[in-house]
Amino acid sequence: MRLRAAHVRVRVPATSANLGPGFDALGMALALHDELEVRAVASPGARVEVEGEGAGEVPDDERHLVVRALRAALDHVGAPQTGLHLRCRNRIPHGRGLGSSAAAVVAGVLAARGLVDDPDVLGDDDALALATLLEGHPDNAAPALLGGLTLAWTADGGAGGEGVRAARLPVHPDVAPVAVVPAQHLSTHAARGVLPAQVPHGDAAWQAGRAALLVEALGRRPDLLLDATGDRLHQGYRRAVMPESLALVDALRTRGVAAVVSGAGPTVLALARRTDAPGGAGQDGLPTDADAAVADAFGGVMAGWRVLRLAVDPGGATVRTLLD
Repeated sequence: MRLRAAHVRVRVPATSANLGPGFDALGMALALHDELEVRAVASPGARVEVEGEGAGEVPDDERHLVVRALRAALDHVGAPQTGLHLRCRNRIPHGRGLGSSAAAVVAGVLAARGLVDDPDVLGDDDALALATLLEGHPDNAAPALLGGLTLAWTADGGAGGEGVRAARLPVHPDVAPVAVVPAQHLSTHAARGVLPAQVPHGDAAWQAGRAALLVEALGRRPDLLLDATGDRLHQGYRRAVMPESLALVDALRTRGVAAVVSGAGPTVLALARRTDAPGGAGQDGLPTDADAAVADAFGGVMAGWRVLRLAVDPGGATVRTLLD
């Protein structure tokens, strides 16, 4: 396998995993993107420039997650390694449950796809398997790669990225995600560390019903979203490490909004619905049923929280060759 291109541009969306009951399985791509340019250069090693989220915090050399994923993808297809120059424009908040690490991994794999002379060797199935192996779970990697709403699973006997599969599911046009992002970070490791090894059978059965209902609610019946986003498997156990986030989830749900913890948190995601009511506006200029509830829950004092009204990203990650 040889390198075909020397300069590519990658664009990858933020994602929200779990969506309440779909723990480690459901995920949604959001219209908030990291963009990066990758150049293959003659000098050895890697040089990384970062603008936006993570600037001055993430590594600027071979340790950078995009570089590590890109090099793993080149090794995976038997392509030669090369010196690298990355320029990253990051908009996805880090450590907030919006899939920033999955976006970096998918970006690295897609950059390798753009550089090699046979992009088909890193088709979507192979790219998802490799991204899952590097990321650990497919729930963020699948929507980052494929876009839209995805259901990811691993075939029996699969290990690491082997046997991972994903299917795209329809999303009703009235669904309008609203991310409420706190100032503080929380690592996925810390959020997973408080989960029990076992849960009651009754809770597991209840959760399975809600996960099935969520697919119907997101695809055809947004009026069912509040019931469909109930959870007994992970959010309650995480209250100790993100009390403000769970308090906001409770406050919004009490006001009739289908609010959940986004991924491992601490961002809160409202699966809102577009409305015809006056006042407020989503990204596409239409108001949502969450606007007044969010404002009321905060009482006008945001205390470092940001509200991001986002669309569902339908296309997922892209890569294109640039001609110098």
